[in-house]
Amino acid sequence: MTAFTVRLSDDTTDRLDQLAEKLDRSRSYVAAQAIEDFVTRQEWQLAEIEAGLAEAERGEFANEQELAAVIAKYIKPAG
Repeated sequence: MTAFTVRLSDDTTDRLDQLAEKLDRSRSYVAAQAIEDFVTRQEWQLAEIEAGLAEAERGEFANEQELAAVIAKYIKPAG
């Protein structure tokens, strides 16, 4: 396990301490968990972006009907 220093604003440090107290965990535990969650989320998002770019480079785009179906899921018809 590696230890390193992170500089935070006083406000963020106070908020971190409040969370740690409410969770009955140490400041280090909560900070480490937050960093792990951030790294996992960023890895996932970047992998999805890279996969989308690879599809685009292969010319794999949604056709008009597929796009209309997705839009219809989120927009109510007028009437």
